[in-house]
Amino acid sequence: LKHWVQDDTFRCLREPPAPTEVMIRPGTSLTKQKQKQRAVAPKVAVGKKAEAARPLLEDFLASCDYVGAITLLEFERKAREDRPHLLMWLAYCYFHNGDYKKAIDAYDDAMRKENDSNIYAYKACCYYALCQYQEAEDEAAKAPDSQLKTRILFHTAHKRNDEPAMMSQHQALSDSKEDQLCLAAIQYLRSHFQEATDIYKRLLVEDREDWALNVYIALCYYKLDYYDVALEILQTYLSQYPQSITAVNLKACSHYQLYNGKAAEAELKVLQNASNSGNIFQEHDLLQHNLVVFRNGENAIQVLPPLLDIIPEARLNLVIYHLRKDEATEAFALIKDLEPSVPREYILKGVVFAALGQKTGSRDHLKMAQQLFQLVGASASECDTIPGRQCMASCFFLLRQFEDVLVYLKSIKQYFTNDDDFNWNYGIACAAAGDYKEAKEALLSVQNEKSRTEFCYLSWLARCYIMSNEPSLAWEAYVRMDTSNESFNLLHLIANDCYKMGHFYYACKAFDVLERLDPDPEFWEGKRGAAVGVFQRVVARKESPDKLQDVVNLLRSSQNSQVEYIINKVMKKWAKENRVKLE
Repeated sequence: LKHWVQDDTFRCLREPPAPTEVMIRPGTSLTKQKQKQRAVAPKVAVGKKAEAARPLLEDFLASCDYVGAITLLEFERKAREDRPHLLMWLAYCYFHNGDYKKAIDAYDDAMRKENDSNIYAYKACCYYALCQYQEAEDEAAKAPDSQLKTRILFHTAHKRNDEPAMMSQHQALSDSKEDQLCLAAIQYLRSHFQEATDIYKRLLVEDREDWALNVYIALCYYKLDYYDVALEILQTYLSQYPQSITAVNLKACSHYQLYNGKAAEAELKVLQNASNSGNIFQEHDLLQHNLVVFRNGENAIQVLPPLLDIIPEARLNLVIYHLRKDEATEAFALIKDLEPSVPREYILKGVVFAALGQKTGSRDHLKMAQQLFQLVGASASECDTIPGRQCMASCFFLLRQFEDVLVYLKSIKQYFTNDDDFNWNYGIACAAAGDYKEAKEALLSVQNEKSRTEFCYLSWLARCYIMSNEPSLAWEAYVRMDTSNESFNLLHLIANDCYKMGHFYYACKAFDVLERLDPDPEFWEGKRGAAVGVFQRVVARKESPDKLQDVVNLLRSSQNSQVEYIINKVMKKWAKENRVKLE
């Protein structure tokens, strides 16, 4: 069984506690790539020295230049200048710059100087951004009741899969924009994309210039597989912010789904061209991860492992990489503890269990794979989708119910004309169901050289040749193989299938080689029966007399006492009577 590994699992936006802001890991702030504004030299009188104007914190914040703001605030802190709430501003800037640990340190310092218990809630935001959800919940619990506290606890409850706590916090949400964005984020994270879209659209009607909402709506449509719609909506935001990493990345992902990896990578060039640094892709986890996907797994081993606990799709894509390398054990180690929540995760886990089960012969793993495939394929939401039908085909394949396999594969065949994995599975299913002509066409459509040299492929194709009255092609396939256990097994299959179908000449040749390799009495009996079968066909004028000479030569290679009687008393006697030359 070949598996359809979906390689389009990649990350479009980082998971935020509320999608009003994109959480960035330390050292990967989007704002670090913003073009620095060139300062305009002040006009001064001739002969007078120009005085450098001191930058204003408000200017840095207005331009989202948090690095500049941090530099100014740290200078003021060391100079002991008296700015109101300096530490709070410093923590705020560290947070938005992605330096969450420094933000926590700044909040701790501020807590010793300011009597503001809301700082616990701000620290909780930092811990959440660091994926330390229990610490985030503990800090939030110390804060006074507020909308921010409710939103934090709502998201930490989701991370802990605590449904009662989620319901409690859900009921506490208000109709404010922040709370509704929080609710939309939860709907998105629970794969309720249509519900999230409805909330975002309602908010967009209230404020048409809240441009970021277009990105969230586009992302929901992307998740609903409406990639062209996502691109159309995304363009509204890109017209305002053409160098937005989040928006450009989502556009690239949509192009990947609609076209290919090269088209997707071309969309990212706008970011590289606008970047001050040498290689923007090395500085952003999100782009680095997706570039691996766009390049069909290139550098996966170097890029993906450090991102396993940061970007959920990194684990799935690393699993796919190992499956493509036929490293089922490594793939299983990565996915065995994953609790699937969406169809794609169920499918991938099923593929891994099937691959490992087939590799090790484990019935338990194959049974688990069959159950996972059935769970997706029989679900109301997936039963009429292409992946759903692939799952049901895989389920019945593992159950060896090939007539049922073909029902599902034939319904989606038009979508996989040149797909090697589909043609492999379809060909084997047809052969197992007895439709050898269709099976032969499908197997010959497989183009991958590695697949075409696998014993499973060669043995099924050889059987199709034999059952389609083309035994010579099956014999040629054996002749091209190197001597090994697999070639011995293929020879065994050719010998028995040819004998069964009455292709006695090739059955005799195959049994002759088998007898040379292993002096098993059964091989002599098969050879003897095949030789007599060729003789009968020659007598009935269904086979060329030349073949009888070849058979005689093959018989003489055996040491069995019956050889002389068969040759001299039967074959030569008939040949003499019928004037057929036989040496």
